[in-house]
Amino acid sequence: MTIKKKTKIVATLGPASSTTEELERMISEGVNICRINFSHGDHGKLAELIERVREINGRLGTHVGILADLQGPKIRLGEVQDGEVMIHEGDELIMTDQPCMGNANRVHITYKDFAKDVAVGDNVLIDDGKLVLSVKATDKVSEVTLVVKFGGPMRSKKGVNLPNTDVSMPSLTEKDLKDLDFALQQGVEWIGLSFVRCTADIIDLRERIRLVQSRARIVAKIEKPEALRELDMIIDETDAVMVARGDLGVEVPMEQVPVIQKLIVKKCLNAGKPVIIATQMMESMITNPSPTRAEVNDVANAVLDGADAVMLSGETSVGNHPHLVVRAMTSIITYIETYEDIYHRRLTPTRKKDRVIADAICQSAVTLAEETGTKAIITMSNSGYTSFRISSYRPKADVFVFTDNKMLLNTLGLVWGVNGYYYDKYVSTDHTIADIRLRLKQNGHVREGDRMINVASMPITEKGQANMLKLTEV
Repeated sequence: MTIKKKTKIVATLGPASSTTEELERMISEGVNICRINFSHGDHGKLAELIERVREINGRLGTHVGILADLQGPKIRLGEVQDGEVMIHEGDELIMTDQPCMGNANRVHITYKDFAKDVAVGDNVLIDDGKLVLSVKATDKVSEVTLVVKFGGPMRSKKGVNLPNTDVSMPSLTEKDLKDLDFALQQGVEWIGLSFVRCTADIIDLRERIRLVQSRARIVAKIEKPEALRELDMIIDETDAVMVARGDLGVEVPMEQVPVIQKLIVKKCLNAGKPVIIATQMMESMITNPSPTRAEVNDVANAVLDGADAVMLSGETSVGNHPHLVVRAMTSIITYIETYEDIYHRRLTPTRKKDRVIADAICQSAVTLAEETGTKAIITMSNSGYTSFRISSYRPKADVFVFTDNKMLLNTLGLVWGVNGYYYDKYVSTDHTIADIRLRLKQNGHVREGDRMINVASMPITEKGQANMLKLTEV
């Protein structure tokens, strides 16, 4: 059950995709990573969901990883009378950190330091920017008076964005810390950090992961203007990046988002860090059996830009037919990947002093593969570093990673073009290469006469950094 595509698919799980039957259909159609949105669901049910994914992996021989997406310091309104009230242009509205039943004149906001952080003239956006208000006055303690610029229905618990305000809330809330403990206990492969503002947010999360001796990796979600100002440093510090276009498109002018998306993808490719494009990719398929032509173009352009993965949210969590959405996305990806120009990226790689040799080996392997028409690039890896680096050059050759790190096999579900195999027979370099070549031939990945490039470290038993490449024919 192997789908021949290189761009990976991240699917958000929810009520529509929680059964074993639907999960199996989605994975069969091309899902590589299952996203758990910690804004919803209790730990007991989420544990059952994670166990279902792992049971399917064991039964089907797949390596689908888990992305635990923390809610982060999401600012929301409190309850509103009757669930919805109308506010109109020119109206004044008081937002307070004191709990109350909201109405057209006064509403609760969950952000405790709201009055202290905002300034007169700051914009306040509600419900993904559907409602726009401006700060008229603040008592700097608990209440802010706003003037409605664009009105409409104000609904309970809708999100609030502050594009002009430096928010002082911590990156990890009390809820996030509890969810993080749970996710790490469950052994998830990826942790999504929402509303990243600076590298300190990532460093703090990494230290918490390290303290419990977890090997989980971090996805920094770019959705704040502050993150764009520190983008290079954030990419350097994180393990992967998500272009979270929902909140990002509210926090910055919407016309800037396509250029920001391309910029982030380019920087991630140069850094050898996986990048996910997320939000509203095929949203019409929440209810419809097929996507709009604009959505097809959106997914296709993400693949053309060089994204490692494209993500589905409501389409698979609450949509009418999750596996059909995955099928449609896979169909778009596989067709676009017939386009030769997406391969062999000419990068300006960022290299660290302690990785110069390994990086040069990885780049040389991809260049050699292009020039010799090599069918497969094979690497033996414990950390996964070489596979991330080789992937970033987007080789036309298939990339196979053999490892005795079982968690890495699922982690690689986020890395473009990489296929993982469990392997623990490290006898000698020549023996290992011969053994792996035989296994790939038996599985139909290579045939007699195909060229293969092996990237390895010598001596192989020490599992050090890559320092060797070997070109052979099957």
